[in-house]
Amino acid sequence: MRGVVVVSDSNAYLPRRLAEVNGVHVLQQYVLHADGRRQHEDEVDLDAFFEEMRSPEELPKTTNPTVDDFKASYGQLLDAGNDIISIHSSSALSGTCEAAREAAAGLDAGGRVHVVDPQSRCGGLGLSVLAAARRAAAGETADRVVACAEEARAELKLWFVIDTLEFLRRSGRIGAAGAWIGSTLRVKPILTIEDGQMKPVERVRTSERAFERIVDYARQRHASGADGWVVQHVRSAEEGERLIASCREVFETDPVFVSEIGAVVGAHTGPGLIGLCALPAQLLT
Repeated sequence: MRGVVVVSDSNAYLPRRLAEVNGVHVLQQYVLHADGRRQHEDEVDLDAFFEEMRSPEELPKTTNPTVDDFKASYGQLLDAGNDIISIHSSSALSGTCEAAREAAAGLDAGGRVHVVDPQSRCGGLGLSVLAAARRAAAGETADRVVACAEEARAELKLWFVIDTLEFLRRSGRIGAAGAWIGSTLRVKPILTIEDGQMKPVERVRTSERAFERIVDYARQRHASGADGWVVQHVRSAEEGERLIASCREVFETDPVFVSEIGAVVGAHTGPGLIGLCALPAQLLT
């Protein structure tokens, strides 16, 4: 019987040790600096990166793993006798799933590579990946692991608050939240990802009110039985810790993981983001 392994990428922002323990193979996203340097996302100094983002000249760019990156990773895993479940950011927000599918087609792997679009990103992607990886470790078939990832996709809910819409506007990812641009610079936008797309939820006047609303969403998730939760932030560790403390009181459990979102997503949100994602905890067992 062939084994099943899960492949993802750095946009899940899984803590490295957690990915290793769960057998997740992580490909790196890239940051392309204005001076021509190309770095793996996990090598980027975030303070220096956001200073570079403030430049009025050419901005750094971000890009997904290449088709060749995927082929190299897939080839090794296939040669070792594994089937592959490859789970990456929403195809509406990233080209990673497309690159993965192109690589799988180019390898002519006989249906042994399954690319899953979780229609989410960051914590939502991370929870989908963990749900699938734990089913794979339990010896489930590739079809059952895919089904688990799809169930996680259906049950996930994610909310995040950002300090300003400016980074989304500059990156061209403003989407439906663009209607808020002209209202006031003091708006604190709360957004979500639904059906793979980033969508505005509400706007509040202060950071404190935004924080309170994220905790309200945690209460909604707890009431619905979705007690597997994650907190993430961008250059906002203190507020992240505060959100963790509040969510511990709500869920009466520890988070599945906590992590800082890196440069590839941070380029679009800017520093100051805090976010919560949750799904039913039984999907992670």
